[in-house]
Amino acid sequence: MDPHTTFCPNPDCPARGRTGAGNIRVHSRKERRYRCQVCGQTFTETKGTVAYRLRTALDVVSLVVALLSHGCPVAAIVFAFGLDERTVLKWFKRAGKHCQQVHEHLVEQPRDLGQVQADEIRSKLQGAVVWLAMALQVSTRLWLGGVVGRDRDLGLIKRLMQKVRACALCRPLLFCTDGLRAYVRAIRAVFREPVPTGQGGRPRLRPWEGVCLAQVVKQYAGRRVVGIVRRIAQGAEAQVQALLGGQRINTAYIERLNATFRARLANLVRRSRALARQASTLQAAMYLMGTVYNFCTEHQSLRLPGLVNGHKWIPRTPALAAGLADHCWTVRGVAAVSGAPATLDTAQTSRTAFSGNKTTRRSMVYLTTFRCGATLPQKIME
Repeated sequence: MDPHTTFCPNPDCPARGRTGAGNIRVHSRKERRYRCQVCGQTFTETKGTVAYRLRTALDVVSLVVALLSHGCPVAAIVFAFGLDERTVLKWFKRAGKHCQQVHEHLVEQPRDLGQVQADEIRSKLQGAVVWLAMALQVSTRLWLGGVVGRDRDLGLIKRLMQKVRACALCRPLLFCTDGLRAYVRAIRAVFREPVPTGQGGRPRLRPWEGVCLAQVVKQYAGRRVVGIVRRIAQGAEAQVQALLGGQRINTAYIERLNATFRARLANLVRRSRALARQASTLQAAMYLMGTVYNFCTEHQSLRLPGLVNGHKWIPRTPALAAGLADHCWTVRGVAAVSGAPATLDTAQTSRTAFSGNKTTRRSMVYLTTFRCGATLPQKIME
């Protein structure tokens, strides 16, 4: 227990969200509770984390969440760990909501995005069809967020653009999308700011300067692609070429991310029998996999040349490339980030659990060998 990396979660406390201020003391090591010296309230160590008010250890919950985030079937987890199916699904939704809070607090911060690619995925629910729209920053491969909607219309694209605007500074920005016409109206409606006049009434909205839109339109003959048309729907050609950095207009990066999501989430697979019942389940899965992708997944195209521990390359995650983290987080570290403090402390995302060393890899294999009816080791439960 380290009180220096913990903050008071009481919303009425004047010291809420402050870490290292000296106002947190250990109240009970047996019950693993802290006490705030300012407001006098006590709180448990897992307050605001995925394992809050769960009797299962955080290591076990993190391992199950790690398997779920990489597409492991729920039935396989139930068989291996001897857990109830409802328990696993409950952890799945709880982890998704927690990852959404982490994403909104860390990723949705203004930065220079440069080039952004966006696309939509069609998914089936039981008795309905929903659309999943997502956006990606090309330079860092950072997943900027996504939205789920019943229709592939202007409302869905507007909500996606609002997510992108929360992550963007008013700098030159290029969007590369498919040929959906809603992108033109959504970008013009969202990327505006009021011009103060000092008078009453609604102020005039001024569009951002330097926002460009390039589209890739595929031409079909039956079900086959027979041609591709690249066009600039908004902005000057010289500015678009400058933001592309020598590349052609493409949507390859977001389509590759779509393939990653399809590989890890059975609900997105074409002609799948694994249908979700509610759109909220799909949204929770989207944020879980997106957060794990941003903070815990090393991207081969982001690695840097250098000699570290005998390796020729320095691996990086999208969050590392974007400056949101100083090391590759673990799934346990994401699950252990608590609440929404003033500044989320990366010290809570420890490298010790489920990292890449041989000891923890052996323990993970040892954990996954358990079958239904077996009990977990006492070391893990503690």
